[in-house]
Amino acid sequence: MAGRFRPDTSRATVRGGATGVPAAIPRQVPAAAAAARTRRWTPPWPLDLGLVLGPLRRGPADPTFRTTPDGSAWRTSRTPAGPGTLHVAMRAGTVEAEAWGAGAEWLLDRLPELLGASDEPEAFTPRHRLVAASQHRRPGLRLVRTGLVMESLIPSILEQKITTDEAYRAWRLLVRKFGEPAPGPDQGLYVMPEPRTWALVPSWEWHRAGVDNKRASTILRAVRVARRMEEAAAMEPEQAMARLELIPGIGPWTSAEVIQRSNGAPDAVTIGDLHLPRIVGYSLAGERNTDDAAMLELLAPYEGQRHRAARLILLGGRVPPRREPKMRKVDIAAW
Repeated sequence: MAGRFRPDTSRATVRGGATGVPAAIPRQVPAAAAAARTRRWTPPWPLDLGLVLGPLRRGPADPTFRTTPDGSAWRTSRTPAGPGTLHVAMRAGTVEAEAWGAGAEWLLDRLPELLGASDEPEAFTPRHRLVAASQHRRPGLRLVRTGLVMESLIPSILEQKITTDEAYRAWRLLVRKFGEPAPGPDQGLYVMPEPRTWALVPSWEWHRAGVDNKRASTILRAVRVARRMEEAAAMEPEQAMARLELIPGIGPWTSAEVIQRSNGAPDAVTIGDLHLPRIVGYSLAGERNTDDAAMLELLAPYEGQRHRAARLILLGGRVPPRREPKMRKVDIAAW
Protein backbone atom coordinates (compact mmCIF):
# COMPACT_ATOMS: atom_id res chain seq x y z
CA MET A 1 0.00 0.00 0.00
CA ALA A 2 1.37 3.40 -0.87
CA GLY A 3 2.24 5.44 2.16
CA ARG A 4 4.24 2.95 4.21
CA PHE A 5 5.52 4.36 7.45
CA ARG A 6 7.72 3.55 10.42
CA PRO A 7 8.17 1.99 12.93
CA ASP A 8 6.02 -0.95 11.80
CA THR A 9 7.09 -2.05 8.33
CA SER A 10 4.51 -3.86 6.27
CA ARG A 11 3.19 -3.89 2.76
CA ALA A 12 0.33 -1.75 4.00
CA THR A 13 2.71 0.64 5.56
CA VAL A 14 5.60 1.32 3.52
CA ARG A 15 4.63 -3.94 -1.01
CA GLY A 16 10.92 -29.06 -20.27
CA GLY A 17 12.74 -28.05 -23.28
CA ALA A 18 16.03 -26.54 -24.22
CA THR A 19 15.84 -22.84 -23.40
CA GLY A 20 18.46 -20.18 -23.11
CA VAL A 21 19.30 -19.04 -19.59
CA PRO A 22 20.16 -15.35 -19.13
CA ALA A 23 23.56 -14.84 -17.62
CA ALA A 24 23.97 -12.52 -14.68
CA ILE A 25 25.09 -9.11 -15.90
CA PRO A 26 28.21 -7.82 -14.10
CA ARG A 27 28.23 -4.28 -12.81
CA GLN A 28 30.04 -2.05 -15.30
CA VAL A 29 31.27 1.37 -14.34
CA PRO A 30 31.13 3.67 -17.37
CA ALA A 31 34.30 5.58 -18.14
CA ALA A 32 32.24 8.71 -18.67
CA ALA A 33 28.52 9.20 -18.38
CA ALA A 34 26.74 10.20 -21.55
CA ALA A 35 25.39 13.71 -21.62
CA ALA A 36 22.13 14.04 -19.76
CA ARG A 37 18.90 15.43 -21.12
CA THR A 38 17.47 18.00 -18.74
CA ARG A 39 14.17 19.65 -17.91
CA ARG A 40 13.02 22.28 -15.44
CA TRP A 41 9.40 22.44 -14.36
CA THR A 42 7.74 24.64 -11.76
CA PRO A 43 4.56 23.09 -10.34
CA PRO A 44 1.81 25.59 -9.50
CA TRP A 45 1.23 23.91 -6.13
CA PRO A 46 3.36 22.65 -3.21
CA LEU A 47 5.25 19.46 -4.03
CA ASP A 48 6.98 17.02 -1.69
CA LEU A 49 9.17 14.70 -3.78
CA GLY A 50 9.56 12.19 -0.96
CA LEU A 51 5.83 11.79 -0.45
CA VAL A 52 5.05 11.61 -4.16
CA LEU A 53 7.79 9.21 -5.25
CA GLY A 54 8.04 7.22 -2.01
CA PRO A 55 5.52 4.52 -3.04
CA LEU A 56 7.82 3.54 -5.94
CA ARG A 57 10.62 2.48 -3.61
CA ARG A 58 10.76 -1.23 -2.73
CA GLY A 59 12.80 -1.12 0.44
CA PRO A 60 15.93 0.78 1.51
CA ALA A 61 18.18 -1.24 -0.85
CA ASP A 62 15.94 -1.12 -3.92
CA PRO A 63 18.33 -1.38 -6.91
CA THR A 64 15.96 0.73 -9.04
CA PHE A 65 15.44 3.63 -6.63
CA ARG A 66 17.64 5.77 -4.43
CA THR A 67 17.29 8.96 -2.43
CA THR A 68 20.13 11.26 -1.44
CA PRO A 69 20.66 13.45 1.63
CA ASP A 70 19.69 16.57 -0.30
CA GLY A 71 16.18 15.15 -0.83
CA SER A 72 16.60 14.31 -4.51
CA ALA A 73 15.63 10.95 -5.98
CA TRP A 74 17.14 8.61 -8.55
CA ARG A 75 15.01 5.98 -10.24
CA THR A 76 15.31 3.69 -13.22
CA SER A 77 12.61 2.53 -15.60
CA ARG A 78 12.20 0.33 -18.64
CA THR A 79 10.18 2.66 -20.82
CA PRO A 80 8.62 1.95 -24.24
CA ALA A 81 11.68 3.70 -25.71
CA GLY A 82 14.17 1.65 -23.70
CA PRO A 83 15.91 1.80 -20.32
CA GLY A 84 16.34 5.14 -18.63
CA THR A 85 17.59 6.76 -15.44
CA LEU A 86 15.87 9.80 -13.95
CA HIS A 87 17.30 12.14 -11.31
CA VAL A 88 14.83 14.59 -9.80
CA ALA A 89 15.59 17.41 -7.37
CA MET A 90 13.51 20.24 -5.94
CA ARG A 91 15.22 23.62 -5.73
CA ALA A 92 13.45 26.86 -4.78
CA GLY A 93 10.08 25.47 -5.81
CA THR A 94 11.31 24.27 -9.21
CA VAL A 95 11.80 20.66 -10.24
CA GLU A 96 15.15 20.08 -11.90
CA ALA A 97 15.39 16.76 -13.71
CA GLU A 98 18.13 14.94 -15.59
CA ALA A 99 17.71 11.73 -17.54
CA TRP A 100 19.98 9.29 -19.35
CA GLY A 101 19.57 6.36 -21.69
CA ALA A 102 17.23 5.48 -24.52
CA GLY A 103 14.24 6.23 -22.30
CA ALA A 104 15.47 9.68 -21.21
CA GLU A 105 13.17 11.72 -23.43
CA TRP A 106 10.17 9.55 -22.53
CA LEU A 107 10.83 10.07 -18.82
CA LEU A 108 11.26 13.83 -19.11
CA ASP A 109 8.17 14.24 -21.29
CA ARG A 110 6.10 12.60 -18.57
CA LEU A 111 7.75 14.28 -15.60
CA PRO A 112 4.72 16.41 -14.58
CA GLU A 113 2.45 13.34 -14.79
CA LEU A 114 4.88 11.35 -12.66
CA LEU A 115 4.80 14.05 -10.00
CA GLY A 116 1.02 14.33 -9.84
CA ALA A 117 0.08 16.95 -12.43
CA SER A 118 -3.06 14.99 -13.33
CA ASP A 119 -3.97 14.37 -9.69
CA GLU A 120 -6.86 16.35 -8.19
CA PRO A 121 -6.40 16.56 -4.42
CA GLU A 122 -8.89 19.42 -4.32
CA ALA A 123 -11.61 16.82 -5.01
CA PHE A 124 -10.91 15.31 -1.59
CA THR A 125 -12.84 16.41 1.48
CA PRO A 126 -11.71 15.05 4.88
CA ARG A 127 -14.49 13.51 6.96
CA HIS A 128 -12.44 12.63 10.04
CA ARG A 129 -10.22 14.74 12.27
CA LEU A 130 -7.20 12.45 11.84
CA VAL A 131 -7.51 12.55 8.05
CA ALA A 132 -7.90 16.33 8.04
CA ALA A 133 -4.83 16.77 10.25
CA SER A 134 -2.78 14.41 8.11
CA GLN A 135 -3.74 16.29 4.95
CA HIS A 136 -3.02 19.66 6.55
CA ARG A 137 0.49 18.57 7.54
CA ARG A 138 1.27 17.37 4.00
CA PRO A 139 0.24 19.96 1.42
CA GLY A 140 2.86 18.56 -0.97
CA LEU A 141 1.28 15.10 -1.21
CA ARG A 142 0.04 14.13 -4.66
CA LEU A 143 -0.53 10.71 -6.17
CA VAL A 144 2.27 9.45 -8.40
CA ARG A 145 1.51 8.26 -11.94
CA THR A 146 4.30 6.40 -13.74
CA GLY A 147 2.40 5.33 -16.87
CA LEU A 148 4.24 1.99 -16.59
CA VAL A 149 2.61 -1.23 -15.39
CA MET A 150 5.22 -4.00 -15.36
CA GLU A 151 7.67 -2.14 -13.12
CA SER A 152 4.99 -2.14 -10.39
CA LEU A 153 3.31 -5.43 -11.27
CA ILE A 154 6.33 -7.71 -10.83
CA PRO A 155 7.36 -6.46 -7.37
CA SER A 156 3.71 -6.46 -6.28
CA ILE A 157 3.41 -10.13 -7.25
CA LEU A 158 6.59 -10.82 -5.28
CA GLU A 159 4.91 -9.21 -2.25
CA GLN A 160 1.92 -11.58 -2.28
CA LYS A 161 1.37 -13.40 1.04
CA ILE A 162 4.89 -12.99 2.43
CA THR A 163 6.61 -10.45 4.66
CA THR A 164 7.76 -7.17 3.22
CA ASP A 165 11.42 -7.90 3.95
CA GLU A 166 11.23 -11.20 2.05
CA ALA A 167 9.65 -9.52 -0.95
CA TYR A 168 12.21 -6.71 -0.97
CA ARG A 169 15.03 -9.26 -0.82
CA ALA A 170 13.62 -11.21 -3.79
CA TRP A 171 13.22 -8.05 -5.88
CA ARG A 172 16.73 -6.92 -4.99
CA LEU A 173 18.40 -10.24 -5.84
CA LEU A 174 16.55 -10.79 -9.11
CA VAL A 175 17.00 -7.27 -10.46
CA ARG A 176 20.68 -7.14 -9.60
CA LYS A 177 21.34 -10.53 -11.19
CA PHE A 178 19.21 -10.30 -14.33
CA GLY A 179 18.73 -6.57 -14.81
CA GLU A 180 21.19 -4.26 -16.52
CA PRO A 181 23.31 -1.44 -15.09
CA ALA A 182 21.43 1.83 -15.27
CA PRO A 183 22.50 4.36 -17.91
CA GLY A 184 24.11 7.58 -16.76
CA PRO A 185 26.37 8.31 -13.80
CA ASP A 186 27.22 5.25 -11.77
CA GLN A 187 24.91 5.16 -8.76
CA GLY A 188 24.92 1.39 -8.32
CA LEU A 189 21.43 1.27 -9.81
CA TYR A 190 19.95 -1.28 -12.19
CA VAL A 191 17.12 -1.31 -14.71
CA MET A 192 14.76 -4.20 -14.16
CA PRO A 193 14.93 -7.08 -16.70
CA GLU A 194 12.95 -6.91 -19.90
CA PRO A 195 9.99 -9.34 -20.22
CA ARG A 196 11.94 -11.95 -22.23
CA THR A 197 14.67 -12.04 -19.59
CA TRP A 198 12.11 -12.57 -16.81
CA ALA A 199 10.68 -15.44 -18.88
CA LEU A 200 14.10 -17.12 -19.03
CA VAL A 201 14.95 -16.93 -15.33
CA PRO A 202 15.57 -20.58 -14.34
CA SER A 203 13.57 -22.22 -11.59
CA TRP A 204 16.54 -22.50 -9.23
CA GLU A 205 17.10 -18.74 -9.34
CA TRP A 206 13.49 -18.08 -8.30
CA HIS A 207 14.04 -20.59 -5.50
CA ARG A 208 17.32 -18.98 -4.45
CA ALA A 209 15.56 -15.61 -4.23
CA GLY A 210 12.87 -17.12 -2.00
CA VAL A 211 10.10 -16.98 -4.62
CA ASP A 212 7.74 -19.96 -4.58
CA ASN A 213 6.41 -21.57 -7.74
CA LYS A 214 3.00 -19.89 -7.48
CA ARG A 215 4.38 -16.34 -7.57
CA ALA A 216 7.03 -17.20 -10.15
CA SER A 217 4.38 -18.74 -12.40
CA THR A 218 2.21 -15.64 -12.06
CA ILE A 219 5.11 -13.43 -13.13
CA LEU A 220 5.84 -15.71 -16.09
CA ARG A 221 2.21 -15.52 -17.22
CA ALA A 222 2.28 -11.73 -16.93
CA VAL A 223 5.51 -11.15 -18.86
CA ARG A 224 4.23 -13.28 -21.76
CA VAL A 225 1.56 -10.63 -22.31
CA ALA A 226 3.59 -7.63 -21.09
CA ARG A 227 2.46 -5.41 -23.95
CA ARG A 228 -1.20 -6.01 -23.10
CA MET A 229 -0.46 -5.35 -19.44
CA GLU A 230 1.23 -2.03 -20.26
CA GLU A 231 -1.90 -0.92 -22.13
CA ALA A 232 -3.69 -0.78 -18.78
CA ALA A 233 -1.78 2.41 -17.89
CA ALA A 234 -3.93 4.33 -20.37
CA MET A 235 -7.25 2.84 -19.19
CA GLU A 236 -9.69 3.98 -16.56
CA PRO A 237 -8.72 2.39 -13.23
CA GLU A 238 -11.63 -0.07 -13.11
CA GLN A 239 -10.89 -1.35 -16.62
CA ALA A 240 -7.17 -1.40 -15.89
CA MET A 241 -7.66 -3.56 -12.80
CA ALA A 242 -9.93 -5.89 -14.74
CA ARG A 243 -7.24 -6.24 -17.44
CA LEU A 244 -4.61 -7.20 -14.86
CA GLU A 245 -6.92 -9.64 -13.09
CA LEU A 246 -7.34 -11.65 -16.29
CA ILE A 247 -3.97 -13.20 -15.38
CA PRO A 248 -4.40 -16.18 -13.01
CA GLY A 249 -2.66 -15.30 -9.74
CA ILE A 250 -3.43 -11.58 -9.94
CA GLY A 251 -6.32 -10.55 -7.75
CA PRO A 252 -7.74 -7.32 -6.31
CA TRP A 253 -4.85 -6.78 -3.88
CA THR A 254 -2.19 -6.91 -6.58
CA SER A 255 -4.13 -4.98 -9.21
CA ALA A 256 -4.89 -2.15 -6.77
CA GLU A 257 -1.24 -1.91 -5.69
CA VAL A 258 -0.21 -1.58 -9.34
CA ILE A 259 -2.89 0.84 -10.53
CA GLN A 260 -2.24 3.14 -7.60
CA ARG A 261 1.24 3.69 -9.03
CA SER A 262 0.86 3.28 -12.79
CA ASN A 263 -2.44 5.16 -13.14
CA GLY A 264 -2.43 7.41 -10.08
CA ALA A 265 -5.87 6.02 -9.19
CA PRO A 266 -7.31 7.89 -6.17
CA ASP A 267 -10.02 5.30 -5.46
CA ALA A 268 -8.00 2.07 -5.90
CA VAL A 269 -8.13 1.02 -2.27
CA THR A 270 -6.18 -2.14 -1.43
CA ILE A 271 -8.41 -5.10 -0.57
CA GLY A 272 -7.05 -8.24 1.06
CA ASP A 273 -4.17 -6.64 2.95
CA LEU A 274 -3.11 -8.10 6.28
CA HIS A 275 -2.63 -4.75 8.03
CA LEU A 276 -4.58 -2.02 6.26
CA PRO A 277 -8.12 -2.84 7.50
CA ARG A 278 -6.98 -2.89 11.10
CA ILE A 279 -5.08 0.37 10.74
CA VAL A 280 -8.06 2.09 9.10
CA GLY A 281 -10.45 0.65 11.69
CA TYR A 282 -8.27 1.66 14.62
CA SER A 283 -7.61 5.14 13.23
CA LEU A 284 -11.21 6.02 12.35
CA ALA A 285 -13.26 4.01 14.82
CA GLY A 286 -10.91 2.72 17.51
CA GLU A 287 -11.54 -0.87 16.35
CA ARG A 288 -8.47 -3.08 16.05
CA ASN A 289 -10.11 -6.16 14.46
CA THR A 290 -11.59 -4.51 11.36
CA ASP A 291 -11.94 -6.66 8.25
CA ASP A 292 -12.16 -5.60 4.59
CA ALA A 293 -15.93 -5.18 4.65
CA ALA A 294 -15.82 -2.96 7.72
CA MET A 295 -12.91 -0.98 6.25
CA LEU A 296 -14.86 -0.28 3.08
CA GLU A 297 -17.80 0.86 5.17
CA LEU A 298 -15.57 3.28 7.08
CA LEU A 299 -14.10 4.57 3.82
CA ALA A 300 -17.51 4.93 2.14
CA PRO A 301 -17.64 8.72 2.77
CA TYR A 302 -14.51 8.95 0.61
CA GLU A 303 -15.98 7.11 -2.40
CA GLY A 304 -13.90 8.09 -5.42
CA GLN A 305 -10.95 9.03 -3.18
CA ARG A 306 -10.57 5.96 -0.96
CA HIS A 307 -6.92 5.31 -1.83
CA ARG A 308 -6.03 8.90 -0.97
CA ALA A 309 -7.93 8.61 2.30
CA ALA A 310 -6.14 5.36 3.16
CA ARG A 311 -2.79 6.94 2.30
CA LEU A 312 -3.47 9.87 4.62
CA ILE A 313 -4.58 7.48 7.36
CA LEU A 314 -1.35 5.51 7.02
CA LEU A 315 0.70 8.69 7.09
CA GLY A 316 -1.16 9.66 10.27
CA GLY A 317 0.80 6.91 11.99
CA ARG A 318 -1.93 5.69 14.34
CA VAL A 319 -1.66 1.90 14.46
CA PRO A 320 -3.23 -0.66 16.79
CA PRO A 321 -0.94 -2.17 19.44
CA ARG A 322 0.31 -5.61 18.52
CA ARG A 323 -1.30 -8.62 20.22
CA GLU A 324 0.01 -11.32 17.93
CA PRO A 325 3.32 -12.14 16.26
CA LYS A 326 4.21 -10.81 12.86
CA MET A 327 3.77 -13.06 9.84
CA ARG A 328 6.36 -15.82 10.11
CA LYS A 329 9.27 -15.61 7.69
CA VAL A 330 9.78 -18.70 5.57
CA ASP A 331 13.10 -19.11 3.75
CA ILE A 332 12.20 -21.45 0.90
CA ALA A 333 15.73 -21.06 -0.49
CA ALA A 334 16.92 -23.22 2.44
CA TRP A 335 14.60 -26.11 1.56
